[in-house]
Amino acid sequence: MVRAGFRMLVESQPDLVVVGEAGDGREAVDRLAVTGCDVVLMDVRMPVLDGVGATALVTARPGAPRVLVLTTFDLDEHAFAAIRAGAAGFLLKDAAPDDLLAAIRTVHAGDAVVAPSTTRRLLDHVAASAPAPVADDRRLRELTDRERQVLVLVGRGRSNQEVAADLVVAEATVKTHVSRLLAKTGCRDRVQLVVLAFESGLV
Repeated sequence: MVRAGFRMLVESQPDLVVVGEAGDGREAVDRLAVTGCDVVLMDVRMPVLDGVGATALVTARPGAPRVLVLTTFDLDEHAFAAIRAGAAGFLLKDAAPDDLLAAIRTVHAGDAVVAPSTTRRLLDHVAASAPAPVADDRRLRELTDRERQVLVLVGRGRSNQEVAADLVVAEATVKTHVSRLLAKTGCRDRVQLVVLAFESGLV
């Protein structure tokens, strides 16, 4: 029923089409091996193979689609694990239809999406059981002082516009810094920058 609802919503849009469905993570991985797509809506908790394992297998392939993880729980550590596994972000299943459609388009455009109301709580929840931060993370060694400042603000969930206001610079300058951060750290997207800021102890 949930999948049917998502299909109806997605296919109501002139620029979106559903090319396949799967009932568990293993089926999803197998179908994606023979079905081309741009964005995958991946449930976190599934039988046979969960969303974390499926995401890791899907994103490891060359030219992999972008994965948007859907979860029922706003404090689900599995969503965080899925992001580490390569997901472009996560969204709650009770998100408004317009928010879900916007998230699909945002992920397709190459950006990342994290449910804004839960990001801080999710990180706090995971922090309780996560390993100690790596103070001398090698991914940070080539960053300039300004890039570190931008990384801290991104890690705190600030948008480019908010970072620009905080640092009193143009938004285009922030975008340049974010692009350099991605290149220097090897992060795929903004969500992985948040994870890096968290894991390295900057945030």
